[in-house]
Amino acid sequence: MRHAPVTPNGDQIRWVEIPGTEPTRLYLHGLGATSPVYWAAAAAHPLLTGRRSLLLDLLGFGISDRPTDFGYTLEQHADAVAAALEAAEVTDAEVVAHSLGGAVAILLAARHPRLVASLVLVDSVLDPAPPEPAPGSSGIAAYTEEEFLAHGRQRTEERVGAFWWSTMRLAGPEALYRTTVHRARGTSPTLREHLAGLSVPRTCLHPEADGEPADAAGLRASGVTLRAIPDCGHNIMFDNPDAFAVAVSDALNGG
Repeated sequence: MRHAPVTPNGDQIRWVEIPGTEPTRLYLHGLGATSPVYWAAAAAHPLLTGRRSLLLDLLGFGISDRPTDFGYTLEQHADAVAAALEAAEVTDAEVVAHSLGGAVAILLAARHPRLVASLVLVDSVLDPAPPEPAPGSSGIAAYTEEEFLAHGRQRTEERVGAFWWSTMRLAGPEALYRTTVHRARGTSPTLREHLAGLSVPRTCLHPEADGEPADAAGLRASGVTLRAIPDCGHNIMFDNPDAFAVAVSDALNGG
């Protein structure tokens, strides 16, 4: 396990680091997750092993610190990841990011371009969340922060189920709430606009059963590669690890 201070107060991001060759590969998790859990098997897949790999937990989540005075905007998350990468002497990383982590990865590439050489976004966030909680969502943004800290966290445990809660429970309550709210609000410019403006290779993986993401034509027109993965849900790397590994390997090796 490695660590680096990423705020003026010295709050630390931590990651599990796997030795290997350059370029470094950075794995970012989704909301309420932790990268060592969600990415360990993928990083060890025969098609993906061999790279120096950082399985990094966003500030407020997993094994990283959980400051209560941090804003947890998507931009602040991206800047905190950038500070950790600088401390780890990483440039031109291959970034593989799931769900919410994809939003952070897009902003990381937009705000700190020398740190990112390519993006693989795994069923990632591109648009603001709808006002009403969607099936399968956490429902956290429907609360005020005071409500969430008082009783919403307990009700969220009941809503999301044991699998998601097993890692969500590691998140700081303020971190979980504020990150969810900022994810729901989106960014300005939008994540789609940021993604379209990037010059690095970009691939979006999505479950085949869900159909293509919104404005697929616009994504392709901006140079984004879309790839459907069969026999999976939102957690593509868990549900179909072999197809996932092939798709990531192709994306990062020009296949």
